Amino acid sequence: MESQRHALKALDEWNCSSGDYSDFLTHMHKAWHYLLHAEFHKAKTDYHYRDPKTGRYRMIDGESKAWDLEKCLKEHFPDSSDTVRLNAELFVALRNKVEHRYEHNLRIVTGGRAQAYVINYEQEMAGYFGAGYSLADRLRFLLSVQAMTADGYEEMRKAAGRLPRKTRDLVARYEAGIDPSVLDDPRYDYRVRLVPITGSKTDADLAVNFVKLDDLTEEERRTMVEAGRKGTVITRDRHVEVADLNRMRPAQVAARVEEQLPFRFSASGEHVEMWKRLKVRPVKGSGDPYATVAKYCSYNEAFDQYVYTQAWIRRILREIGTVEKYRVFFGREPRMKTGAAVSTEAA
Repeated sequence: MESQRHALKALDEWNCSSGDYSDFLTHMHKAWHYLLHAEFHKAKTDYHYRDPKTGRYRMIDGESKAWDLEKCLKEHFPDSSDTVRLNAELFVALRNKVEHRYEHNLRIVTGGRAQAYVINYEQEMAGYFGAGYSLADRLRFLLSVQAMTADGYEEMRKAAGRLPRKTRDLVARYEAGIDPSVLDDPRYDYRVRLVPITGSKTDADLAVNFVKLDDLTEEERRTMVEAGRKGTVITRDRHVEVADLNRMRPAQVAARVEEQLPFRFSASGEHVEMWKRLKVRPVKGSGDPYATVAKYCSYNEAFDQYVYTQAWIRRILREIGTVEKYRVFFGREPRMKTGAAVSTEAA
């Protein structure tokens, strides 16, 4: 019950326009912490620290010290590459580092991951203790004006860009070593496309209907997956493809990569070397221009140019995200920004 109370408090903080992001982190941290303690208790698993030499309990104020959340996650999800564990561990790290004045910006940057954090909690709670412990009947569809207009989206992007470097670096360093399939897993980063429902309505209809890809026919699944990849907007019985939605030109890629690094990264230099060596796209005039790695790059025939995805930015940061990785990849020293110290720490 205490775990659920904190989860609901966390959601109230997130959904309230004046809510506090650090309070969301704190309450979800406690919600997960108490939930795992409850599971250990039910399973009769001792979840208290012992002195490795004496075997006695470690004591705090006369009581045995219980495992912290990081320890609980490692015990409950022993696979270090488990998607749910990686998602939760990111927020443990963020809770220890978040700065009050940048909470709004960080909320924008981590929105999909936070959604997955909450959904994973709900599934863990209901999966272990039963559907009767689901929070579903106490939640509602949040009304939001977030990114309803192109200008609104641009403002969100600018806000995300105003995060201090050390906060951006925390997320970048954390995700640099994670497999791309995990980063794209909805249990790690939950992203949705909202499609208005039209047609006849019954009293049983809800404002939001969740559809699992596994429950769809092959044709329906293919349509939904492609819509997610290409930015297709579906309305009634026709669809309009939004060309190159969320795709970036080389200069934009270089700018977004460089702002997360302590050294320079140019569109005409490092970027070209990387897509050539990693064979992300063909050299112009060398053959089929469409022979790209679709996850990272696509060819725009109308403008005869290549555009790149967010996944490509993540790949770049994984490959050369530290001074040491840069040296290994390019075989030379990076051009450090003014005032930046040369270090092998993750950028």
